[in-house]
Amino acid sequence: MPTIVHFDIATDDPKRARNFYEALFGWKFEGPPGMEDYYLIGTEDLEGKPGVGGGLGRRGDPSQRITAYIGVDDIEAYSKKTKEIGGQVLQPKMMVPGWGYLAICTDTEGNTFGLWQEDPKAGQ
Repeated sequence: MPTIVHFDIATDDPKRARNFYEALFGWKFEGPPGMEDYYLIGTEDLEGKPGVGGGLGRRGDPSQRITAYIGVDDIEAYSKKTKEIGGQVLQPKMMVPGWGYLAICTDTEGNTFGLWQEDPKAGQ
């Protein structure tokens, strides 16, 4: 069953936001090579077990906020289904080289969410 596999936090000042979330929740941040102003986030549940991972980066659009990504096995099929049941696809399938594919959608209430299809061979 599809579930949340990643979240992204859009910021105006990534370093300031990183400091905020480190201080508040103790989240661990790692800057992937070649990705300036973007950090991968490591979280843990209340028992110290690994939690859902995320990312924190510079806001691309003034309305961009926190986005949850749902892991799916076929991003094109879920994009089509999103439209068929009343949602919208704002950003069609896009490759993230070496990681997979994403699409950005809205539900019937205007809430933004992402679809994520893992594929470490994307772009190779």
